[in-house]
Amino acid sequence: MPKQRVVVLSGAGISAESGLGTFRGPEGLWDTGEPNSHGDGGTRTVRVEDVATPSAWVADPAQVLRFYNERRAQVRTAQPNAAHRALATLEQGFEVDTITQNIDDLHERAGSSRVLHLHGEIMVARSTAHSEHLEPLGDQDIHLGDMCPQGSQLRPHVVWFGEDVPAMSVAAELVTQADILLCVGTSLQVYPAASLVFLAPDEVRRIVVDPNIPESITRTAFECLAKRATEGVPQIVHELLRDAGIESEENKS
Repeated sequence: MPKQRVVVLSGAGISAESGLGTFRGPEGLWDTGEPNSHGDGGTRTVRVEDVATPSAWVADPAQVLRFYNERRAQVRTAQPNAAHRALATLEQGFEVDTITQNIDDLHERAGSSRVLHLHGEIMVARSTAHSEHLEPLGDQDIHLGDMCPQGSQLRPHVVWFGEDVPAMSVAAELVTQADILLCVGTSLQVYPAASLVFLAPDEVRRIVVDPNIPESITRTAFECLAKRATEGVPQIVHELLRDAGIESEENKS
């Protein structure tokens, strides 16, 4: 009997529990003019327009590269958490495709074998003139003067505000093939990624794990588990594997 397919849609909340700052919310990186949560009366100082748009790249590529080099350093020191590891364990009993809104590589480092990055990958560089040319960065960063073989400046392989999301069509196709849709660490309020949940067939089991589930979701057919990813995802994975008649290696230990 073929394995059921679980499609995971992961958002910033799962990476936040590994210490990586989200882009929105009280601890977010973007400057919204709102006070931060450190009690010092300050506001966030990074403006989207200055570091994450095509116009920012044209105006000051050095600043953009510096911003993403700093983010990359944080990703390198972060470690996969219990939620990342549990999702990798889920592959013991299911076909699992993870669609992530995150640009870090924590899913891969945890052991997930099929990961689609909607918004790109911070550990990869891309040619500015030849978008098909990608270079894994390893322990390197990107600096002005770093060129692709065709002589164009390398840039972060991330989707900036105002750019298309090339992976959306692939993600949409994956969701239509799901038997179970598991949403983790995402508010399901940010588009276009949030639109993916509406593409799942009517009979699909829908589960969302997040401590702050909006009312627009709790009133739907989603099974809602209002817990942090590191608590809720291992619980769901344990139940799914148990119901499939599989005792995971993690559970055995």
